[in-house]
Amino acid sequence: MYTTSVFTKDTEVTGPVSLDLYVASSAVDTDFTGMLVDVWPDGFAQNLTSGILRLRYRKSRQQPELAIPGQVYRIGLDLWATSNLFRAGHRLRLEISSSNFPRFDRNLNTGEAQARATRILKATNVIYHDRAHPSALLLPIVP
Repeated sequence: MYTTSVFTKDTEVTGPVSLDLYVASSAVDTDFTGMLVDVWPDGFAQNLTSGILRLRYRKSRQQPELAIPGQVYRIGLDLWATSNLFRAGHRLRLEISSSNFPRFDRNLNTGEAQARATRILKATNVIYHDRAHPSALLLPIVP
């Protein structure tokens, strides 16, 4: 979870929102989810928009490819579009997870076909954000 400092002035975000992430997993398949949140001064967290990427579909939705555990991959998540005015005193929060159940189906992390899977594996996922792996939230800020 990443949370900004308090906004000192009203800030409008209108348009498509996406995540550019450098990730690794201990599993051959797992999910990465992102949610954009408006955190009010009283602590209320208002979910704005979210998205998901199943790692096996990082290159193509038509030709899934299992991951190599521990290998770093660059992935993109479409968080769809939103229009929100972050009022002065509010904060922007980005929540990244490996699940957003029940909104999205769970991933058993085994690489097996979901309908026939019989095993469940725990996945340890890493998000990299350093000079060599500049993971980023891409926001359309309206001047």
